[in-house]
Amino acid sequence: MGHIVDCHCHVYPDKIAEKASSSTGKFYGIPMRYDGKVDTVKGLLAESGVTKCIIFSVATKPSQTRSINEFIARAVEENKGIFYGLGTMHPESDDLEEDINHLIELGLKGVKLHPDIQGFKIDDYRCLKIYELCEKKGLPVLFHTGDKRYDLSNPNRLKPILDTYTNLTVIGAHLGGYSVWEQACDELSGYEKLYVDCSSSLFAFEPAKARELIRKYGADKVLFGTDFPMWNPKEELDRLKALELSDDEMEKILWKNADRIFNLGLEK
Repeated sequence: MGHIVDCHCHVYPDKIAEKASSSTGKFYGIPMRYDGKVDTVKGLLAESGVTKCIIFSVATKPSQTRSINEFIARAVEENKGIFYGLGTMHPESDDLEEDINHLIELGLKGVKLHPDIQGFKIDDYRCLKIYELCEKKGLPVLFHTGDKRYDLSNPNRLKPILDTYTNLTVIGAHLGGYSVWEQACDELSGYEKLYVDCSSSLFAFEPAKARELIRKYGADKVLFGTDFPMWNPKEELDRLKALELSDDEMEKILWKNADRIFNLGLEK
């Protein structure tokens, strides 16, 4: 099958990995399967046949931004050809332009934001500078999107950003809206620069329904992702294979879209 890129992996330094993973599990009321360590995900990828992985973490306060991005960059450097990294940003930072220049210097491929855990709305005015800078620098933004318990990252918060920053590449995790999947697909499919990943989503549907949502977005707009440490990469890959998509659709979802969006250099 060639390349398989997992576009959605959270990783943490070994010292805090178990605590960070457990905290996220409590937030969602879903026990974490794994500890969030780099070596753990590497082992799981090898077992699953996934060949590449996009890793990231998020800053819950501005002071964490630089150290998190440096940790991600080190993990990428130590695992060249397997890992690619996204940087974190925080809207309360004193110097967002310096933050974005730093993550670019580190070789990171884009920005990951998690409004629900970081504590802001996607369309919060404090975030607009981030989007302006990412659009200007050509950096894609991967958002956690969706949660019916809150109103921070649901489609109504994302749509104004898509309408305003029309040259910004946006990836809406969890098929565009965790726990509001069908609403998200209805409201967000059709935006030219919007992509979605299928992490923490396929478990929720029968194959026919998942296939319908993916095809409504279009296979050229969907990325494979596992949401490690929440799920097992092999099981998530099996869930995707069970949808019985065409070979062309699978190639796009498994690696071609990621290669294009994040400039991974895989198609040579």
